[in-house]
Amino acid sequence: MSTVPPPDRSDDDPAPSLSDEQLESFLREAAESGHAPSAPKEPSARARMVARRLREEDEAARRAAPGGGRGGRVPGRKRKEPGPPAPPGWRTGPAGQESKGGGSRRRRLGTVVGVLVLAALAVVAVRPSLLLDRLPGGGGGAEQPLAAENALPTGAPGDPARSGRATREHPFRGSPAERWAEGADAIEVPAAKALSGMSEKDVAFALRRTKELLVSANLDPGVLRGEQPDEALAVLDPKQPELLPELRRSLRAPDEEHDPLRLFTRFDPDEVRPAGDVVKVRGHMTLAAGEPGVVKVNADYTFVYPLVRADGDDGEVSRTIVRRVLTLTLNDPARWDVTEGKLLLEKYFSEHNNTDCDIDDGYLHPAFAADGPSGERPTGPTVDPYDRSQPLTGADSEGCGRVTRT
Repeated sequence: MSTVPPPDRSDDDPAPSLSDEQLESFLREAAESGHAPSAPKEPSARARMVARRLREEDEAARRAAPGGGRGGRVPGRKRKEPGPPAPPGWRTGPAGQESKGGGSRRRRLGTVVGVLVLAALAVVAVRPSLLLDRLPGGGGGAEQPLAAENALPTGAPGDPARSGRATREHPFRGSPAERWAEGADAIEVPAAKALSGMSEKDVAFALRRTKELLVSANLDPGVLRGEQPDEALAVLDPKQPELLPELRRSLRAPDEEHDPLRLFTRFDPDEVRPAGDVVKVRGHMTLAAGEPGVVKVNADYTFVYPLVRADGDDGEVSRTIVRRVLTLTLNDPARWDVTEGKLLLEKYFSEHNNTDCDIDDGYLHPAFAADGPSGERPTGPTVDPYDRSQPLTGADSEGCGRVTRT
């Protein structure tokens, strides 16, 4: 449907026929565009009168020129006789319109963008969480991750931007751990360097073996459900007096005095299971020189475990937070009575948050909101399990306190 007003022509004006050039152009545009363009408009009676007068004046000028007649020409210049003015909206288009090529590309681009926008809106309509999870305070998708930690922070982390209850889809919602790194990748080893008479290669070995122990003891799925932490035990030197026998005794028959939770993270598979396959981790590892021929690796890490009931389907997610601080040493076997390729465990402390305090069966027992108060009444201090600003020592692990958040 044309938007150009119809030509102003009286009933007695004969309708002029189209020129060959106009007809050819009309058919060419139709073939190129795939559909018929608007038909060329006939000029009005006034336009035809003006064109006729211009042609007559031009013809008279040519006859008057030297060597006149229709064949007279000006050397070096081609002449083109003026034809009837093209109506608006056909060949010339409205004022300010782009050339045909540029305009067509712009229209095609606009069409593609429009289709993509419609497709995106359709996806969001079906799964709005794809958009909401990326908005501040949205559905629970992760915010910008924190930079790696290389020392104890100066204070406890603030409340996360996204609040609300944890779900199986978003088990870390409402927790500072939502911005923490995940799993073994979160345990970053520092650059190795020659230290205390040990080569850079030896120091790199000590760092790598320390990470292997941490991963096996706290992230291995089998160990988390109560299986033997064989890979972690394989890191330790059997020549260290009483260490390995005591650890194996605690795993075999745990009690208050022999508690495997001091070094290993374990949950009763008949009681709980992981809510997904992600454990959030934050901490750091440092090097220190000991006596000649001794390199110390200090590790301080907090692990956050989201859990659901093993036999229930109520959707409730509980989180248990475990912090571990330990020091392992690599001793030069040429100077010390040690096993080559093994590490000594100099010290290790742990803090367990959101677990029953009066059960000593070698497992952590997280509390769920639906259960209500149970177990030993808290007598120790109130603790923020996400506060890593204070060093952890043996004195801090005694007593049963109350956590401020999980």
